[in-house]
Amino acid sequence: MMQYLVILLDDTSVSYCHCDNPHTERRLISLDDLRAGILYTMKQNLMIQFVYPDYELPQEYLDVIDTIDHHDIVPFPMSGDVVVGGVAEDAVCVLRMNKQELFANGDAVCEMLTKVQRLNIVITDIDTFTDEDLGPYNAVLEQWSETLKTEYLKGRTPQLNLLTDRMMLTRPNHCNAGVENITLAPNGKYYLCPAFYYSDPDDSIDPQDIKSQQLLRLDHAPLCRHCDAYHCRRCVWMNRKTTLEVNTPSHEQCIVAHTEREASRRLLQAIRKEATFMPEIDIKKLNYNDPFEVRKEW
Repeated sequence: MMQYLVILLDDTSVSYCHCDNPHTERRLISLDDLRAGILYTMKQNLMIQFVYPDYELPQEYLDVIDTIDHHDIVPFPMSGDVVVGGVAEDAVCVLRMNKQELFANGDAVCEMLTKVQRLNIVITDIDTFTDEDLGPYNAVLEQWSETLKTEYLKGRTPQLNLLTDRMMLTRPNHCNAGVENITLAPNGKYYLCPAFYYSDPDDSIDPQDIKSQQLLRLDHAPLCRHCDAYHCRRCVWMNRKTTLEVNTPSHEQCIVAHTEREASRRLLQAIRKEATFMPEIDIKKLNYNDPFEVRKEW
């Protein structure tokens, strides 16, 4: 069931997920398309998320935006509900990093975890991960786990999507682009998500008739519907890019998600050694790192 609409306010709106935004020239969505998008959310009873560029919008745009309840996704150092690229203590913070930046900035992330309430890390080149990268990745996950454990035992409860989300989930929490959310781009057309617009502006959809929508759903995903790496975003854009199937993730996505799942299991055990914590959650140890390896059992 559709739940919210993402509106990219400008071609240079900040990217907050795996796909880079290649646009460098400013182009605001027209006021007519902006109003039409807001009207659509009202008719469909959806929540709305506005994604901002790195400059101040004209007042007439701000006036239209303020006609409806919404959430703001903004680039740092602007203020919003979700801040991309920096630390804001009163917002969800998003860091987009490639794997080398990820491996090199373990200390910096630890410092952030002592200040923010929630930090989402997005790996921009997840499709390039190899089995050899799992060693360095495990190392930084362990480093962050130590910081999180210390903070939790102090009484703080910071969240890091790569580690704490799986500890708190009892069912999948995927992105669900095309199923629970769609995107309105500055050209006035609708897309499954911002990444589809960034990668091919001709790849638009009819929001009332999304073709083969069942393939976007979890119950039509032959591997993912059996998987309990509930925190995995199951990015349909990345799926199509790497496997040519929107409902089938790549080996790279799976090994990364299961490395995080195992680190979450160890973190949960470490906290429970010193305090009662989330007794209703049970993360079992697995004997595989890619569900494709056990597909015949499923």
